[in-house]
Amino acid sequence: MDKDKLKSGRKKRDLALKNISYGQDTPKGFFVLFIALYFIASFLVVNASRSSGTIAVFGLPVPLSAFVGIFSSIANICIIFLVVLYSKVGYFTSLGILATQFPMLIITIVKIGNLTSIPGLFGNLVTIIAITIIFVKNNSINKYQQSIRRQAVTDNLTGLPNRFAIDELLSNLVKDTDKITVVSINLHNFKSINETMGRNAGDKVLIELATRWRKIADTWATMTSDYIARIAGDEFLLIIAEYDSQSELDNTIAMYKSELERKMTIDDCDYYLTAYFGYSEFPKDTEDYKVMIAYADAAMQEAKRKDNTNSAVRFLPEHLDVKKNKEIEDKIRTALDTNTVFFYLQPQYDMDKSLRGFEALARMRDSDGAFISPAEFIPIAENTGLIDKIDLRVFTLAVEFLEKLLEKGDNDLVISVNVSVRHLMKNDFLKDIKSIIESHNVPADHLEIEITESIMIDSAEKALQCIQEIKDMGIKIAIDDFGTGYSSLSYLNILPADILKIDKSFIDVMNDSESSKQYVSTIISIGHILNLKVISEGVESPDQIETLKTNNCDFIQGFVWGRPLPPDEAEKLVV
Repeated sequence: MDKDKLKSGRKKRDLALKNISYGQDTPKGFFVLFIALYFIASFLVVNASRSSGTIAVFGLPVPLSAFVGIFSSIANICIIFLVVLYSKVGYFTSLGILATQFPMLIITIVKIGNLTSIPGLFGNLVTIIAITIIFVKNNSINKYQQSIRRQAVTDNLTGLPNRFAIDELLSNLVKDTDKITVVSINLHNFKSINETMGRNAGDKVLIELATRWRKIADTWATMTSDYIARIAGDEFLLIIAEYDSQSELDNTIAMYKSELERKMTIDDCDYYLTAYFGYSEFPKDTEDYKVMIAYADAAMQEAKRKDNTNSAVRFLPEHLDVKKNKEIEDKIRTALDTNTVFFYLQPQYDMDKSLRGFEALARMRDSDGAFISPAEFIPIAENTGLIDKIDLRVFTLAVEFLEKLLEKGDNDLVISVNVSVRHLMKNDFLKDIKSIIESHNVPADHLEIEITESIMIDSAEKALQCIQEIKDMGIKIAIDDFGTGYSSLSYLNILPADILKIDKSFIDVMNDSESSKQYVSTIISIGHILNLKVISEGVESPDQIETLKTNNCDFIQGFVWGRPLPPDEAEKLVV
């Protein structure tokens, strides 16, 4: 790697990281412009105050001295802009400019006897007081805003950039960087550390790993420009730029891999980590940075499928049916643009087959009317960021359906809606659903939002705050797919949930063995101990119903009593 190119890459890297954490600075050119305007206005103030001439305004003679106040105001505005836009540098520059004028003003008043300079003297004093107040207040606000921004783009546990930061970083890098590689990294069998040693030990392992990798990036040990981020519990992204050859790229990935696999001793316990690495390259694979992340993840999934922790897997088109996925993405966008995303409703019953309510399920057809499987369009919607719009569309339809039911008479039915974790954690989510509920004037306690346990992985504190705000609105919370992902009883205990949903995969095998039956029984007992109602999903046979009744399950959902129905047919079930 050429040293000048690497140096340039370092500057780009530092600037990119600074912009993500603190926001972009106001251009320096405006700093010079405001100073120049100030001195021009000050010059005009002096000359206008001394002039006895006049100027015609709308045909009337106006003394030049009448413009002194205008020019003085312009000068003060320039000073204020310097302080507001350039903070400390702007404040002390302004202070210096104003302070240097005091001796000249005093000399003019005392020695020359020009009393017209007295207003200028007091004007400068007032301006200094004003900009000092602005500086102190603005400085406090800026620090708070920077703190909020850093929290928004930083992983709370490791201090590394998070997914939001990486999106912003890549969008900037692709504009002026020739080659970029995104490496998706997933730790192998990390879940076993949490399960055997406890989450606290797992957190310490992640912190140590982040420290090691950050040191490589910060010390430029790879001789490439690197950025490391934590995306989820045991998932990381490595961005590599400023490299000339495949061998340099391979060496950089190998260094991070080697540091990962080096023995880690925490609390007197030794850990040996491995991981799955997959990567894609800009612009060779794609010019869309969001797609590049998806491609790197597809390559990593290929490494995971083959259980290959020995080498990084490069993205190949066969890892992902690119053409098909692009077609489905286009169909999703068309459906959203034409407002043709629709929904089905799957009934939920108590054990006596009394209707509890419905789960709203997103559905979609293409322009030819052919049905598109949710298993196809939902993952692509999540990867492309379109899932937010689908969520809101289905939520709106569910609220409209509920409004229609309530107009026909009082009932206690609950409409449940799935929401993606990424969407739920966004700042405008609560505002959007509140607006939909208020516009249709439906009681919030008839609505239920389903979340998965993965919401607790990235930021437990933010997740709990978000969920609590949903609860405060009166909406119920259901924990979906319990037991299939990241499970923690400590988090389940503090989540302000109402419903626990047992995943279909457990119900399918429930009656195959005594241990499977006991596992489901245990989940139901845990739910009841935590004062939660329990719904079993995917119930398809009478013997499964009998087992669930025996174990005091509260509700069931599945083909045995009801398949997903279009709204008009679902409405007929409501008596």
